[in-house]
Amino acid sequence: MSNLSSEDIRAKALDVNQMQRLFQYLKPYKLQLLLTCLLMFAAALTDLLGPYLLQRSVDIYIANAQFLKLLLTSLLYAFLVVLTYLCNRIKIRLANRTGQNALLDLRRDLFNHVQRLSFDFFGNTSAGRIMVRIVNDVNTLSNLFTNGIVNVLTELAKLVVASMMMIIIHPKLALVTLATAPIFMTLLFLTRNAIKRRWRMVRVKLSNLNSYIHENIVGMKVIQAYVRQKENSKRFHSVIGDVYSSWMEAIRINSAFGPAVELVSVIGNIIIFWYGARLLAIDGITVGVVISFTVYLRQFWQPINMLSNFYNQLLVAMASSERIFELMDAELDITSAPEAVELEKVQGAVEFKDISFGYKPDQLILKDINLKVKPGETIAIVGPTGSGKTTFINLLARFYDPNQGQVLIDGRDIRQIKIESLRKHIGVMLQDPFIFSGTVIDNIRYGKLDATEEEVVQVAKAVHAHDFIEKMEDGYYTMVNERGARLSIGQRQLICFARVLLADPDILILDEATASVDTHTELLLQKAIDKLLEGRTSFVIAHRLSTIRNADRIMVIDNGQIAEIGTHDQLVAKRGLYYNLYTVQYKYLHAS
Repeated sequence: MSNLSSEDIRAKALDVNQMQRLFQYLKPYKLQLLLTCLLMFAAALTDLLGPYLLQRSVDIYIANAQFLKLLLTSLLYAFLVVLTYLCNRIKIRLANRTGQNALLDLRRDLFNHVQRLSFDFFGNTSAGRIMVRIVNDVNTLSNLFTNGIVNVLTELAKLVVASMMMIIIHPKLALVTLATAPIFMTLLFLTRNAIKRRWRMVRVKLSNLNSYIHENIVGMKVIQAYVRQKENSKRFHSVIGDVYSSWMEAIRINSAFGPAVELVSVIGNIIIFWYGARLLAIDGITVGVVISFTVYLRQFWQPINMLSNFYNQLLVAMASSERIFELMDAELDITSAPEAVELEKVQGAVEFKDISFGYKPDQLILKDINLKVKPGETIAIVGPTGSGKTTFINLLARFYDPNQGQVLIDGRDIRQIKIESLRKHIGVMLQDPFIFSGTVIDNIRYGKLDATEEEVVQVAKAVHAHDFIEKMEDGYYTMVNERGARLSIGQRQLICFARVLLADPDILILDEATASVDTHTELLLQKAIDKLLEGRTSFVIAHRLSTIRNADRIMVIDNGQIAEIGTHDQLVAKRGLYYNLYTVQYKYLHAS
């Protein structure tokens, strides 16, 4: 998905297909919409009877001193006002409920789609920009979904009825009065593209702001460590200045519509009084007609003003919907094939067959990898930084698909297995331990949501996390913040290890599982790891070579290829790359 920049702000005609796609979210609520429209039409009709009753009161009842009829007409008018109020009140409540339900469906679809996107997408798109689309851009559609669509239908009806009433009451005066309409249409035509450009610019600047704020909050420790607060404040001032300038520019043009409509309305009133005064003398027009025309003209321009605002609202909504559907249309790189099957029982045989992979097709990271792993075998993966170790295990979990070759589990290509089914059988302990907001027990249960408290405590004890958890103020029910800020890196890693252990996967992937624990804890944790690896196909990436001496085989990756493979003793005896890595690390540990 491309990131919009200011160069992307171009005027376009309203995309009808895009609007239709947006309004599909209102389809499930068509009955509520119909009822809302009926209420609005009822309110509009009762409101439009007012000027007619006013005309009859002035021309007939007051002129002929028919006070009883005047009183009855006044009571009828009061009843119509109350009826209009009740219809509008119910309509507002119903329209808001309908609109918010539609937005709920849209936001849910958008979030669910984001969860299925590939690692590559998140590597190229900042979290701030994604948040803007799910939160801000969807919120922008709120007015359109809650009141905009219903109101525009009603206002169109009011516009037609008001015009018809004026024509019925006095055709000549109506035609002269409505001659101001072309002025407004010209104004609308001249400004619509400028309005759309400004609001799309606002959305881009807000996206930049959210992205910048998110990045700074996540990286606050680095900012403070390098004393970058002043420089960041200057840059933040520049970013919010762009938001302010673009917003004020959009408001300046957008706010000109209301006064412009009022000006055209005033011109219409002047025409009524000027031409009506002439007709009073020439055509015998009544005072009640002039008064009712004045009211009807206001009720004619009120829908016009509302429709112009709706058009502006539609332009703003289109700018947001473009970005929403841009995210919604982001392709899923990793998908289950139509003929994909569930993975039932797993023996644990894994094969990498003629694998080549690169994040860019012309820059391969893994080249011609061939490896067969027996069920229950533990494969340790070592190699220099950037050699492709993590990439190798990412292919097994199908976070990426190889450019060529196959990854097989029990002889079946993993691309022929449903993704959810595949990953249920694979446990992954990532290098960066991630803790979610919530309790400690919820974080451990993330691997098995129906686990009992007793099961959680057992796995925590197995990885030696139980003691430090018990010392926290609420034990396993202690609340931890996003990313586990109150926990040490080692504690976060132990909790994540318990999470993987609780899931009890058939195939286990440990990516630097002991990298952030002290030497004493590492020795204790190694016992739990050895127990966990029993009877389970496992892939272990480790920089501390002492932790993988007991692996069934050690695979050394260098420059994207398998340089060596064998047991610890075999590779040491070979005196190749592994021997050099082991010797350097051994000397370093003993020197320190």
